[in-house]
Amino acid sequence: MEINLYSLGGAEEVTGSKHVLEAGGRSYLVDCGAFQGSRAEADRKNRSLGIEPDRLEGVIITHGHFDHCGMLPMLTKKGYRGNVYATPATRDIASLVMMDSAHIQARDAEYLRSQARKRGEIFAWEPLYTEKDAVEATGQIMGVSYHRPFYLGGGVRCEFFDAGHILGSAMASITVTGNGGERTVLFSGDLGRPGKPIIRDPEIPPAPDYLVIESTYGGRRHDRTGDAMKKLADIVQYAAERGGKIIIPAFAIERTQELVYYFHMLEDEGILPGIPIYVDSPMATNATTIFQVHPECYDDEIHEAFIRHHKNPFGFNSLHFTTSVDESKALNSLKGPAIIISADGMCEAGRIQHHLANNIGNSAAVILLVGFMAENTLGRRLQNREEEVKIHGQWFRRRARIENINAFSAHADYAEASAWIGSLDCSRLRRIFIVHGEPEGQRAFKKYLEDQGCPEAVIVKYGETYTLD
Repeated sequence: MEINLYSLGGAEEVTGSKHVLEAGGRSYLVDCGAFQGSRAEADRKNRSLGIEPDRLEGVIITHGHFDHCGMLPMLTKKGYRGNVYATPATRDIASLVMMDSAHIQARDAEYLRSQARKRGEIFAWEPLYTEKDAVEATGQIMGVSYHRPFYLGGGVRCEFFDAGHILGSAMASITVTGNGGERTVLFSGDLGRPGKPIIRDPEIPPAPDYLVIESTYGGRRHDRTGDAMKKLADIVQYAAERGGKIIIPAFAIERTQELVYYFHMLEDEGILPGIPIYVDSPMATNATTIFQVHPECYDDEIHEAFIRHHKNPFGFNSLHFTTSVDESKALNSLKGPAIIISADGMCEAGRIQHHLANNIGNSAAVILLVGFMAENTLGRRLQNREEEVKIHGQWFRRRARIENINAFSAHADYAEASAWIGSLDCSRLRRIFIVHGEPEGQRAFKKYLEDQGCPEAVIVKYGETYTLD
């Protein structure tokens, strides 16, 4: 049976993951993510799925981040009526992410429409999808637990293994049987890191014939967690002494909960000097609730805290969750130091932009970046320490201090990913396909894998078809 692989997103770029596996004349989509970058480019790329829905036999979602599930409602809107497979936690998180995206698009459309009316112009932009589309897409998701093999189509079965990236994240091990033999293609999804809090370490699935692996940090190493905790404490002390705010752009899912966990640890150790911490993201608040109802994803430490000792790692005296727009706006007039965690993680949308606009000109403030920032995003421009940045169409001179802590990333770095590959049974491994990374990092990762004696590594190019013999 001929097997082909090609990518319609997440190829030589970090966002918009969409990979297609063809087997026996049928097509299976692994992830249906949204591209994130400049507004015009993102809108153009996201309006084209790259494949007709009626060609798809089934869809797999590895985890609930926007760049892996955000275009599912578009698939539904364009006529896909088949099954979407994901873990139960991913189903809940993806539903939240898609509904939030639909809400933001509707709000943006109304704002742009009113601005166009003021200028006497005709408004032409329409949202990619609506909340109704998001609800219908959620209804197509079938929750399948880890280690429960299921059939996608004739001779094609899949099994989920814990990827250790975010709550419910999975690797998809797809086995194609035919012509008296079988081939297994392992999609890593986004690969997590060992030793992270809350969720379990990445699992070691059975031996694959082909590996499709992400490379977000293909050319970089992360800081050690112990060093990062000290740096986090130092940053808090710096802001406290100057009376400034610490603004932390963070994705509402996983990164926010992880930061809350670390701040909880610092408070327990008496290191936080009584500084209030605000999670200003309705989505993060809802995501934290989802964390609380999926204990099947916890590591031993969190399971022990929640289940045996009834202690909430996501709640302590200094921590406050805002719920309304008025509460969010009130943070602008806070006196004295405070920590504000808000979405979007790459600073492209959401309440974080308002907090940045209100604090970027303050030399006492700290903007703390704790995750990957894709090219052409506001987050990347801050990471590059540009002197002036545009927020909400207005230029702001940056006086705030910019800090980076890489240890909180949920992605494996190149050494961690290579070590994970080394833990696999590679006796059958014929080829490694590198996706979800920027070109420079992918080239570095490919060379590193070759130096480690791994099988041939191929950097996947957009739309190019690879035959798996």
